[in-house]
Amino acid sequence: MELRRLSLFVFFSFLSLGLSAQFVISGQILDSATREPLTKASVFCQNTTLGTLTGKDGSFSLTLKSGGYDLIFSYTGYHTQTIRVNEQQQLEVLLSKKENNMEEVVLRSSFEVADGWEKYGDFFLKQFIGSTPNARQCELLNPDVLKFYFYKRTNRLKVMATDALLVNNQALGYQLRYQLDSFVYHYNSSLSSYRGYCLFMEMEGGDSLQVGWEDARREAYKGSRLHFMHSYYDSTLSQEGWIVSLLDSADNKKFNALPDPYDTLYYLGKDDSTRLIEIWFPRKISVTYKGRSPEPEYLKAMNLPKSVPYPVSYVELRDAVAIRENGYFFEQADWINQGYWSWKNLADLLPYDYVPEE
Repeated sequence: MELRRLSLFVFFSFLSLGLSAQFVISGQILDSATREPLTKASVFCQNTTLGTLTGKDGSFSLTLKSGGYDLIFSYTGYHTQTIRVNEQQQLEVLLSKKENNMEEVVLRSSFEVADGWEKYGDFFLKQFIGSTPNARQCELLNPDVLKFYFYKRTNRLKVMATDALLVNNQALGYQLRYQLDSFVYHYNSSLSSYRGYCLFMEMEGGDSLQVGWEDARREAYKGSRLHFMHSYYDSTLSQEGWIVSLLDSADNKKFNALPDPYDTLYYLGKDDSTRLIEIWFPRKISVTYKGRSPEPEYLKAMNLPKSVPYPVSYVELRDAVAIRENGYFFEQADWINQGYWSWKNLADLLPYDYVPEE
């Protein structure tokens, strides 16, 4: 009898742990003015494979693994809305219709490049999707939705889209549905930035394709920013092959390896209530990953010698950044990449719900 009680206790303990490792977000999406339900509105977690469409009554439900997410709500002709979630919630989401500002439309059309795709298409793809080996296996399926604008006075290119971009990534086995808010390239500084919302959809294929994609995803994960976030959260930076160095206060070309990246000067550990960690560095850091060699294409793009042994990324933080266990972090605008991670763009991106197989 005692053994049976112990077995039941262990069973329900594991069951409880399994249930606590996930949560449900549900609710309804309505028109903000009429409160009419919006049918087939899109609901998805930014940079994940997790998404759904609303039913006839505008209702939705998503079961999510423990962690943090930016939940995106969108509907054609309406303003997109984002809500950050990390625990079970019942939501009422009110979306407002977009109204065309004629002055803005006329002003924008005066800067539009009529043959924009022919003139800037390849350049945009290299900046947005990337120039890595994986990028060569990506295809933009609907380039016709792109609009190109060139502003001569500020010498910058702006790209917008009338619908979500559909990108097939044959290297990693994902189709990406990317709602591009805007892409901007500054020719004077050679810096680019883009904003948007991405949903990953796993591609179908036979067993050999699936095995190949899993191998490619595991390779893309090694040394990625997602891998770094997981390692920091799990307190396994050293074991996973990471070295974090801080820019010297007196020499802006010298980085000193941190003997303890978990020192309270830079790190606030998680507690049971928040389940997040915070990191902060007063100056730029370099992040070296010793688990792989840098790709030849990266060395060439960065004008680095072939003798460079490891890929190195550089990060500036505008403010402290909070990290959740699935690698999600915020505020994302406070994190600025240079070096290796800046070379990796959409083609090498993995969803937050990706977990490498052992």
